[in-house]
Amino acid sequence: MLSPKRLKIGTTGLAIFLLAVGVIVFQPRWILATLAKLSPDVVYFVETEEPVVALTIDDGPDAVATPKILDLLRQHGARATFFLITDRVRGNEEIVLRTVREGHELANHSTTDERSILLKSSEFEQRLLKAHGVLSRFSGIRWFRPGSGWYSKKMLSIIHKHGYRCALGSVYPFDPQIPSSWFIQRHVLRGVQAGSIIVLHDHGARGERTIAVLGAILPELKRRGFRVATLSELWLGSNQENNPSS
Repeated sequence: MLSPKRLKIGTTGLAIFLLAVGVIVFQPRWILATLAKLSPDVVYFVETEEPVVALTIDDGPDAVATPKILDLLRQHGARATFFLITDRVRGNEEIVLRTVREGHELANHSTTDERSILLKSSEFEQRLLKAHGVLSRFSGIRWFRPGSGWYSKKMLSIIHKHGYRCALGSVYPFDPQIPSSWFIQRHVLRGVQAGSIIVLHDHGARGERTIAVLGAILPELKRRGFRVATLSELWLGSNQENNPSS
């Protein structure tokens, strides 16, 4: 039989666990705002009253999925920021060129699909710069997103030193982990608000899910009055809104 003390500890632990799960799943903006204050060099969302959201897509380019994603964005008059893994660029250069040509933005997601935070600082910096060398052949690059979303102060220092700003997001539907287009759609549409940064993924099965998700959410976002923009469009528009003389 459990003692009252042990039962109390168990109940408290369960409450903490459920709170943590709630924060992870629902991603309340006040939590993200607190994180942003602790790490002001990291962008989770943008404060704005304009009905604009940024769509970001990680892990491409993909020879099959990325062109279909671009078709959907063009069909719905939406723009996105593509955080590319540069080891996947070779052989897909025409897709990258098309991405830029159609008004989308390229961003740095390192050279390989791995957890950036596990790399030694020198290796992290080397890969950041190697990826930059590839992407800068196509367009100017200003945003970096670490693999798996984890970062350290040292990483932020390196990112800043090379003229980048670190971007995460405020609407993350766990699409690499949960292979359900229905869940991803519901999560995005439930959580999106003005200034949100939506995170989806390209490449392989993830890209196929993103195609299905975008086919559902883009018309609904338009119906709600949202403009779907690149990360830089959202960021610069907010700065002009808050500093009209600039």
